[in-house]
Amino acid sequence: MADLTRVRRWAEALIDLHLDAGWTFAFDNAKKRAGLCNFTAKRITVSRYLASRYEDDEVHQILLHEVGHALAGPRAGHGPKWKAIARDLGYDGKRTHDGEIANELAPWVGTCPSGHIHYRYRKPTRALACGLCGRGFNRDHLIDWTSREITAAARRRAAASAGD
Repeated sequence: MADLTRVRRWAEALIDLHLDAGWTFAFDNAKKRAGLCNFTAKRITVSRYLASRYEDDEVHQILLHEVGHALAGPRAGHGPKWKAIARDLGYDGKRTHDGEIANELAPWVGTCPSGHIHYRYRKPTRALACGLCGRGFNRDHLIDWTSREITAAARRRAAASAGD
């Protein structure tokens, strides 16, 4: 698991090497995405929850991914310009994060008729069907949502595992 102090050093070194002096790095509390390149604030952030759970190489790839966005500009998205820049930085192009990072903190848990489990951080406002059971909306695959209490102890455990 990556050490957050080391991740910060890597991020600051990459920023110093590739970006202008206005760019900064910070950790954030995101639970559904790995990193973020904020062009307005000129800040690259990484989820502290993810960084504490992933290996060093995976976190380094996330940093390269986000620095690639900063270099490519706000309109590049994940298009050819960004891909070329990210690869030149050493980004391998593999997706390091897929899905929820900290499901233990999701207050809404849903189950479809086939038993697939889904997590949400906000109360579902409409009927949702399981995408694992079939493409498109199908009432046969409706997800049944239940609320669960996230205790202070669970939050402390998640924060401790995130290096807080």
